[in-house]
Amino acid sequence: MTERTEALRGRVLVVDDDPVNRLLLRRALEREGLDVELAVDGGQGWELVSGGGFDLVLLDIVMPVLDGYAVLARMRAQEATAALPVVVISGSDDRDGVVRCIELGADDFLPKPFDPAVLRARLGAGLARKRLADLEREYREQVGHVVDAAAAVERGEFHPGRLDAVAARDDALGLLARVFGRMAHEVAQREQRLRAQVGALRIEIDEARAARTVAAITETDYFADLQRRAADLRSGTGRQDRGDR
Repeated sequence: MTERTEALRGRVLVVDDDPVNRLLLRRALEREGLDVELAVDGGQGWELVSGGGFDLVLLDIVMPVLDGYAVLARMRAQEATAALPVVVISGSDDRDGVVRCIELGADDFLPKPFDPAVLRARLGAGLARKRLADLEREYREQVGHVVDAAAAVERGEFHPGRLDAVAARDDALGLLARVFGRMAHEVAQREQRLRAQVGALRIEIDEARAARTVAAITETDYFADLQRRAADLRSGTGRQDRGDR
């Protein structure tokens, strides 16, 4: 009784100018549970792979338009495809071609005619590398989000919820994001309270300054003389009114 293996998951591009090879590879890949796209030469293969969305490329070497070397060199020269796993499809008598592809950045090779068990092993290893690369890229991006959030706190521009996606992780980075988010929230609340206290203190200072200004004016001899004159005027006006009656 053979052990049941878990189905593979991913989208694979097969670049091969041999229609028989394309058909055999497509059937084998689909039996593994993979989504398959076919390219009939290197030119079409490069056009498809540069559009993105693939998890692994099975690449023949000898093809029209662009050979496997040219496609591989272009892939490794572009940031979007530089880390995309490539398994070279090669005949057993093309050892030098395989070596050259490895030197150009191929991850593995699949001999022709291919053995299903070997094919599955190559696919499993390549897809695992792709998943690892994706996780590493996502991790770096989310670390960048935490760094950007720290800069935003320093500028006073941090917004709640900015780290929600990172905080949802169940690893150390997620814990860091959750702790950082709480700390940033506490800092924002303290700053808000501090601004309110400063505003109240400024009002008190302004009121005290105004009171001192008024006191400084009313305590002068000039102001006292004005008060006496005003009192005399009021007193004289009162006496005049009584005399008229």
